[in-house]
Amino acid sequence: MLQELFVHASTVRRMREGPLGPYVDGFGGFLRERGHPRSARRSRIRLVADFSRWLKRHGCEAGDITPATVDRFLRARWQRLRRYPRERPNLELFRQHLRALGVLPAEALPKIEPAGPPIAREFARYLEKDRALTQATLVNYVPFARLFLSHQSAVGRKVPAEFRPNDIARFVLRHARRLSSGRAKLMVTALRSFFRFLRLRDEITSDLAACVPTVPNWRLTELPKCLPQEHVEHVLKSFNPEAPAGRRDYAILLLLARLGLRATEIVHLELEDLDWEAGEIVVRGKGARHNRLPLPGQVGRALAAYLRHGRPQRCPTRRVFVQAYAPFMGFAGSMTVSSLVRRALFRAGLHPARTGAHLFRHAVASQMLRRGATLVEIGEVLRHRHPDTTAVYAKVDVARLRALAQPWPGGRP
Repeated sequence: MLQELFVHASTVRRMREGPLGPYVDGFGGFLRERGHPRSARRSRIRLVADFSRWLKRHGCEAGDITPATVDRFLRARWQRLRRYPRERPNLELFRQHLRALGVLPAEALPKIEPAGPPIAREFARYLEKDRALTQATLVNYVPFARLFLSHQSAVGRKVPAEFRPNDIARFVLRHARRLSSGRAKLMVTALRSFFRFLRLRDEITSDLAACVPTVPNWRLTELPKCLPQEHVEHVLKSFNPEAPAGRRDYAILLLLARLGLRATEIVHLELEDLDWEAGEIVVRGKGARHNRLPLPGQVGRALAAYLRHGRPQRCPTRRVFVQAYAPFMGFAGSMTVSSLVRRALFRAGLHPARTGAHLFRHAVASQMLRRGATLVEIGEVLRHRHPDTTAVYAKVDVARLRALAQPWPGGRP
């Protein structure tokens, strides 16, 4: 393996010195399987070889490597050489290789518990186990429960039986001023859920959920933010289809602009979700629902071009879209797609007030409405669970709304 990366035999022998020498060749294959280019493999193996010689000088063996050992080596290395921030993650890759070989013991993953009082952790487990709610709901609900408990503890109320309706009202009024209307509404919903949980456990005897104030958040008060269709096409023309990253980003923007997919749905798209024979795509939507949508020809061709000429052939993941540089893993989250959209808008010279991936989802709905699609049909394409969610798009059809407008009293006939 090392002979493929280093020309001189003396260099190969130097790379194999020290207690890590027997594992360096396998590490090269480990990196190659994960798509690391040749130059990156050479630099990572040189780093491991330096680490191996350092271990030899300090009388350490391969099985003695711990995070503290890595820290000591890097501190000594950075005193004489330029500091590279990627060296620590690269050594962690090597530790992963040693754990896979059994040289290092497998690290037990710590059980992640929500921070805060025990009752907040029990509330999180109740939402997850008993209510079967998603992780996103826990992330939204539990922090508000912890914050309320913290405020009550600060004023001397240590147990739920001491909570009072006036305390709840003051808490909501204090924090709603600093939140958007949607976030404030989420806060009161989380608190109601928390108080129902407390009553279910007999921690409180009165219905404090009914004491949570209502936050006004009138629906349909704003127009959905979307791009005009000509701007959508301008963004799509701004990509370089010859570059691998350009093929990937172009396919992602087409999924947004033609099918109205959410950013998280693009992140979790897998190779098995593309049914080429049927010309369909399986979308993993909200609430663990799977929907099948027709795959338009333009989108299918862009996906095929990316899979054939843009996506690395060796990937340790079944995700359709992967990082442009090794290790070729799937996107970490929906923010990656939103960042991609933001860069595409900037490159096209567009500066809308909002730059998230939902801009294109709203554009799909608006374009369908202008072409005569009904709200029911739009809801089916966007996979809305409730018809009311689609009703907001009725306001963007100005031509039809103009026909319903009544003459202004006292105006011209």
